Amino acid sequence: MTISVGISACVLGQKVRFDGGHKQNRFAADELSKYFDFKPVCPEVGIGMTIPRRAIRLLQLPAGDERLVDSKDNDIDFTSQMQEFAQQQITHFGGLRGYVVCAKSPTCGMERVKLHIPNGNTVPGGSVGVYTRELMEKMPWLPVEEDGRLQDPVLRENFVFRVFSLNDFYNSIGDNLSYDAFVKFHSRYKLVLMAHSPIAYKDIGRLVASIKEWDLTEFYVEYRQQFMDAIKNRASKKNNTNVLMHLQGYFKRSLTKEQKQELADLIMSYREGNQPILVPLAIINHYLKQYPDPYLQLQTFLNPYPEELKLRYGL
Repeated sequence: MTISVGISACVLGQKVRFDGGHKQNRFAADELSKYFDFKPVCPEVGIGMTIPRRAIRLLQLPAGDERLVDSKDNDIDFTSQMQEFAQQQITHFGGLRGYVVCAKSPTCGMERVKLHIPNGNTVPGGSVGVYTRELMEKMPWLPVEEDGRLQDPVLRENFVFRVFSLNDFYNSIGDNLSYDAFVKFHSRYKLVLMAHSPIAYKDIGRLVASIKEWDLTEFYVEYRQQFMDAIKNRASKKNNTNVLMHLQGYFKRSLTKEQKQELADLIMSYREGNQPILVPLAIINHYLKQYPDPYLQLQTFLNPYPEELKLRYGL
């Protein structure tokens, strides 16, 4: 079953840009489309703009307000239309597990979008596209990433992992909320949390320990946000190394002295940047087949998404 993910229509290859072109991202179109059921949206076309059309831009007024305006005529203002369109779309986005937006776009950009001021200069640091701002404010747990940032292997892996994790959360918890479902889900992600944020690992652990003090509907909202915030942190080599060493400890009674040393050397080689994380993980998964452990076999850290995506080759 494919996973429902939103995407800027131009990033998927649709010719909807102001100049009649597109900004197709090959990784999204060719690889992720095998696993994601992309839902393309072009906000500009969505509010009735033509193809081609005059360019638009973000304008900061003296009072500090940001407006979405025609690039040649600041009096032609699309802000309210775009905000209303975004809010309308969001009401249908309950099934989404992620969103890929178009970088630098005044509607879809996630960060550092050019923000102009009336004298023609731009504000340092830029801003966020009007459509994407609404999306991220109304659905702060949703994984959102820009097409250009998907070229970075670490950012790419982190985004895809978050999408698969959110999908797993919804599938595991579902509409039938129960203490047992939350505890089982959390148990499978303990090593993931340890790798992404040791602080969040402890905080969320305490949250789960107090689950019976919560209304489950409120707990659902709180856990989802804390969990997604935690895994948005990119796992560092140091944290991954700690998790790998933790995994190694489960085999201390099963492996020979030579095998232990070999695994320890591979883990350190990864830590020093000489091996991708796949190398020690392959050995650990091999030993796990030989010496099964029910707890480890359920850990998402070992197999977070389809191997065919090859996302860990660059980590």
